[in-house]
Formats: sequence, structure tokens, C-alpha cells
Amino acid sequence: MTLTVRELKGDEPEFAAVVITPGEVRLSAGVFGTAPLYFVAVGDVLHASWDLADLHQHLRPDRLVPRAVARALTRQHRYTADTLFEGVHRLTERASAVFTSSGLAMIYPQPAEHVLEPRPLRRGVDPLVVFDALLNEAVEEAPVATGCVGVELSGGADSGNVALSVGAAGYGHTYSFGLLMGGAIGAQQRERRRALVDHLGFRDTAVPAMQHPPFVPGGVRALGTPHDPAGAFYQEAFDVVRQQVAARGCEVIFTGAGGDEINACHSRTTAELPTPEPVPWLASRGREAVADVDDNLAPIPVLPLPALMASGLHNPGYLRVGVWPVNPLVHPRIVRFMEQLPTEHKRGKALFRQRLRRAGLPESVTSPAEPENFLAVMEAGLRTYGLPLLDGMLRESLLVDLGYVDPKALAVARERAERVPTVPDLLCDTLALEIGLRALA
Repeated sequence: MTLTVRELKGDEPEFAAVVITPGEVRLSAGVFGTAPLYFVAVGDVLHASWDLADLHQHLRPDRLVPRAVARALTRQHRYTADTLFEGVHRLTERASAVFTSSGLAMIYPQPAEHVLEPRPLRRGVDPLVVFDALLNEAVEEAPVATGCVGVELSGGADSGNVALSVGAAGYGHTYSFGLLMGGAIGAQQRERRRALVDHLGFRDTAVPAMQHPPFVPGGVRALGTPHDPAGAFYQEAFDVVRQQVAARGCEVIFTGAGGDEINACHSRTTAELPTPEPVPWLASRGREAVADVDDNLAPIPVLPLPALMASGLHNPGYLRVGVWPVNPLVHPRIVRFMEQLPTEHKRGKALFRQRLRRAGLPESVTSPAEPENFLAVMEAGLRTYGLPLLDGMLRESLLVDLGYVDPKALAVARERAERVPTVPDLLCDTLALEIGLRALA
């Protein structure tokens, strides 16, 4: 008997496939990376889930993968089959995992081919018309049955362009959701979102991000709820957004993820990684593991690496509440188009901004003076809630006990954080990792 389970579009297994035949289980991933797939073999049983916390009975916080810990502590994240835990793997895009009586075997694809240089436009071609058609198609291909959808709307050019296509698709019920930042930046963001919402006729829900910063009481980290220790800084805030999306009955949420990556003016295969910021509280085991952060990487994927990695952090929360996330800006056809597009149409997101202008939106939306960011929210969470939690880590810590963090250097950083105007944001990575590991212990 053969049992096949697929998540697909049309006839192509674009998301994931599970094929069970006598003596073999094969897990295969498509190009999209919409949701991660984690798996671990225990005896003759293969356990798998898109939610790492589902596997918590098989996770050993005292048996970690050093290079994965170093990546998390130094913010040198990589797309790889590694997880933090020995024996627990992630299925990367287009890869397969084969489980038989002989054990687990990983099969990786050839590196994806990419356009190395932009190409001249053909005479008479309007790239905006082409992009408009491609993005509309990507939105319309989403698996929507009831006609109730949502769109993440930050007020920026990426989510704004996705929102235009969602509005054009004519779904029965369309809702917009977003995190509102504080201060002057938040006021400008609120105006941009309002202009987009009024233009498109969406029913809008905005969540004040400052009320839900990292480590806030009642959030997943403060409660110690089992979660992925590598979760995003904004997890607490977006958990509230996701609850609102589910409460409105949306079955699909469209996001603007990937806009920065597809507008990059460098080659996808030759871009240099930023120089990492030093982490003074790394202990000897952590410093040694830093040399291995580039080991065991997945082959070059079809989609931009940062978009795949962000999906792995951001999307499980939506799946947990029964909502399917869609990132139309990194549909393979759009990725390919943007790779070929002449640089002048990508620099400063020129094409994206032109499309917003052509739709009749004001300059405050098309060319904002000061785009929003999450840094102030992270700072507020660290200073108000994170530093007291860090005091507990100085008394008792898995990362210290395992030799990854130097408690004396961490204590110095903690003391300095009280005196400086801005708490070092790398403390957020260390504290989030510690709390996440404890939650899974």
C-alpha cells in the first residue's frame, strides 16, 4: 500500500508531500517554505510537525547543536537543516528526508539557478504593468474557499502593494491588520495605514505594539509556554494580531514579506553577509562554535533566503490559529521577474512606489519620510521586562551551565544596561534563547 499526502497547487507539490510505502516514509518540501517541517526519529517512529513545540518530548535542552546556538546568540542566522537540538532536523526547500529501518537520510537538491545580472527591457514594455499582473496572479492563486481573507498592513510599500492586489481580487470579506508603533513614527504610520484602508475599503484592526513588547507579562515568553526558542522578537505583539485574524474568521492572511529582498540591487548568489556585532558575554564554547556557523548550509534556494527564514519564524503562529499565510511578493515568478529587472526600477523600491502613485495614493504613503521599525518596542520590552528576567538568568542558566555564556561578562552587560540610554539589543537574543530552551525543558 502507498499513502500519499500533499499540500499543493495544481499538479505541483509546491508546499510539502508525505509518501508512505512499505518500509519507507519520505518527506519532501517544495519551493515555497510557507511553513517549516521539523522531524526526529525515535526508534522506529518518525515524529514530525511544523511546530517545534509539538516535538518537545523529544527535545533535550542539554544536548544542543553548538553551531546553531552560536548562530542564535550572535544573530548569524543561516538557512539549514540544523535546529538547536541534536537529532531534530528541519526539512529545507526542495529537500527530502527518507526514513527506513536503516535510519534517516537527507536528499538535497541542486542549487537553484538565478539571474546573475539585470537585463534590458524590451522596447515598449511597461514593467509596472507586468509586475501588476504577476502580483495579482500570485494573490488570486491563494487557496481561499470562503472568501474571507486578511492582509498584514504596516503602511509601507511592500504591504501596500500586496494590499492593492488583495483589493483588486474582490474577495467577499477583506480585513486588514497591523502593529502600530509609538511616537512620531507611529503617528505617520497611522496616517499611511488610514489612507490605504480608506482607499481599498478594508475593515481594519490595529494593535498598539508598545502594549505587547518582548517579554511582556501574559506573553508566550513570560508564561513559559513551549515555543520555538528562535522565535521572532515581535512574537508577543504578533500573537495578538494573529488572534484578531482568527477571530474575524479569515482563512488566509496575505503578508508583505520579502519586499526588501526582491528589491535588492545585488546578485542573490554573491551578496556578502553583514559583519556580526561582537557579543562580549560569549563563553569559550560559544566562541569556538562561531567558527562553524557556515557549516551544513542548505543549497541556494529558489526564494530569497531571508524570506524563507522569516516564514519559518512568523508563519507557525498563524497555522496554530488555523490561518494559512501567503507571501505573494516572493512567488517564484515574481522573484524571477525582479532579478531580471533593471536596477533603476528596484533602487529605493522605485517600481513599488510608482504602483502606489498610479493607484492614486498620496506621497505620504508612496514616499514616507520615516518608515516604521520595531527597535523602540524591543527597547521598551528589554528595559521594562527583560532586565528583571536577566537577573534570574544570572542566578540560574542553561546557557551558562552548558558553557555558551560567560556569567561574569553577562553580569557586566546587565549592570551597564541600567546606565546607558539604549539597552544592547543583542541581550534580547540571549534572553529569548534562554527562556525558549527552559520552556521546552
